[in-house]
Amino acid sequence: MTEHVLTELDDGVLLVRLNRPEKKNALTPDMYAALADAIDRANRETGIRVVLFTGSHGVFTAGNDVSDFLDNPPAGSDSPVYRFINRMVTTDVPLMAAVDGFAVGIGTTMLLHFDQVLAARDATFSLPFINLALLPEAGSSQLLVEACGYQKAAELLMLGEPFSAQVALECGIVSRLANPEDLQAEALSLARKLAAKPGSALRATKRLMRRTREPLRDRVLAEGKLFAQQLQSDEAREALSAFLEKRTPDFSKFV
Repeated sequence: MTEHVLTELDDGVLLVRLNRPEKKNALTPDMYAALADAIDRANRETGIRVVLFTGSHGVFTAGNDVSDFLDNPPAGSDSPVYRFINRMVTTDVPLMAAVDGFAVGIGTTMLLHFDQVLAARDATFSLPFINLALLPEAGSSQLLVEACGYQKAAELLMLGEPFSAQVALECGIVSRLANPEDLQAEALSLARKLAAKPGSALRATKRLMRRTREPLRDRVLAEGKLFAQQLQSDEAREALSAFLEKRTPDFSKFV
């Protein structure tokens, strides 16, 4: 595990904590690899009943490290980011999250794969792909429509504006809200309740509930291919460079 992803086993709950406060827990390839490794560990070890993801220092994650994305764009389905996404799609271990502060990009789309998501009442969510001239990922172009309905999903993905924890709750991205000071304790309490259930039955229940999502693998692969292509576009280079330079992007020169 990288120092930026910390793990701790607690009563059958594998707590996975993002810990890169100087970059607001923005994700790097090494961090994605560590997150995938955590799910692999849960798949192997029957003593792990639930995986609980959380942030640190009042932030869940700022999403992808934009500078790193420009310098090292993900290449192929075996890259760390797609390895993590595929582990989320295929695991039958219950996944949970405790979200406070803000969850940007993959910080929001990853939640669509989780079985329970608790969020602080003042948490903020964002799907800013369009503002960076990029596309939805992690199956979100399908899962968000299923969760929110087409028009609401279109609003969130096509405008790319931040939205509140209450909106996330109404959309089904979040399952429960908690007071910020109670979030971690409530999430761990719920995770322990799940971990106390019969493990084989818990995993089998998840497999049954996910049967309708079997084609999701195809969607994830399709998104990944188009995302990689778009990341190389002039529009995306302009948007990402403008983000790093703290200026407004200019797309008028692109036809």
